Amino acid sequence: MNVHLPAVNATLNGVAAAFLVAGLLAIKGGRRDLHERCMKLAFVASAAFLACYLYYHFAIAKGQPTRFHGEGLARTGYLALLLSHTVLAVVNLPMVLRTFWLAHKERWEAHRKLAKWTFPIWLYVSVTGVAVYVVLYHLNPTPAVS
Repeated sequence: MNVHLPAVNATLNGVAAAFLVAGLLAIKGGRRDLHERCMKLAFVASAAFLACYLYYHFAIAKGQPTRFHGEGLARTGYLALLLSHTVLAVVNLPMVLRTFWLAHKERWEAHRKLAKWTFPIWLYVSVTGVAVYVVLYHLNPTPAVS
């Protein structure tokens, strides 16, 4: 299998972000059915990302991270991006599940209150997932030879 899974993962994050924005626009426009479909598709894209990410890191990369070789401010910036992305991804998963559960139970007021926190975090995680990919696979300097 010669598929570049990190690119697939970045694409899935981008697709999730697009559906999230479309879902927000739909609900703001009063189109609840379209909002529901967009949010479910964002969830599917994010779930597919998670499955591919875990497969790549455990089956292909054997748990070895892709290293960023930049130094100084570039390294600090990348690590801050990666840390915020990772921490918020972990925090966001139970929030997404709870927000979906509240919608399923038609507890709309509680759903709206939690979604106001869940949405921006989920969008941030999706967009920064793409950014992490771009930095690691397209902007990562060649390692210095010692």
